[in-house]
Amino acid sequence: MGNAKKALLTVSFGTSYGTEGFRTLETVRDYIRAAFPDRECMDAWTSRVLRKKLLDGEGIEIPSVTEALERLRDQGAEDVTVQPTHLLRGEEFQRLEQEIVQFSDCFRSIALGAPLLSDEDDIRKIAGILEKEYPVTEGELLVLMGHGSAVGGFPVYELLQKQFEADGFTGACVGTVEFEPGIGPVLERIRKEVPRRVHLAPLLLSDGGHVLSDMSGDGPGSWKNQILREGAEVICHLRGLGEMEDVRVMYAEHAAKAEPVGRKELK
Repeated sequence: MGNAKKALLTVSFGTSYGTEGFRTLETVRDYIRAAFPDRECMDAWTSRVLRKKLLDGEGIEIPSVTEALERLRDQGAEDVTVQPTHLLRGEEFQRLEQEIVQFSDCFRSIALGAPLLSDEDDIRKIAGILEKEYPVTEGELLVLMGHGSAVGGFPVYELLQKQFEADGFTGACVGTVEFEPGIGPVLERIRKEVPRRVHLAPLLLSDGGHVLSDMSGDGPGSWKNQILREGAEVICHLRGLGEMEDVRVMYAEHAAKAEPVGRKELK
């Protein structure tokens, strides 16, 4: 661990090796790391299935959160910052919080950074980033596919839609591939406004299975094909949020503001 005994643990759900998503995760991770040059760095993935797939297929081992924290403890780390690449305070993030709390007595301090979209300031920032990334013109509609969450609380998708409207960026519509609101509001708006062209883009970190299959895939249930059946031209944008530098800046800022979890001074 060196003399500083400070560590940075970046946590992701995971992705399939060999996809653009894997490279995107590395890009986000490296950006966060660069903001903390005084810290030893380690990665963790929360998905057991993806960790096993990576190990079996490529021989690359990425630890779970518990395994990573155990290693940092055994290496003598005292001050640990954990920054997830999660987008929401959903089930995955809540499980991460619970896992980290179990290690509160193992370090002098352990702090957890917020997910990408955690408050109204985050919503304003991401809206501005997307408005610049996808400057739709009259007769066009930007459709953003988010993941969705079974956990209530901070209404990210609703607030983002309202932020677009407050900014005067009226040609945007937000839906989700899982949970509410689904694709329903998107199709309703297309039927009402009859845009000539729809730009379909992910409100997701990288171009994983949801983007390549559920959003832009060739199956009849993909968002692309459901929108095509409404008569609009569809342009699919596969660039995940993590590929945008301004989004990576947001993650680094969250890590810098990480809040202590069960802090306890060790004797």
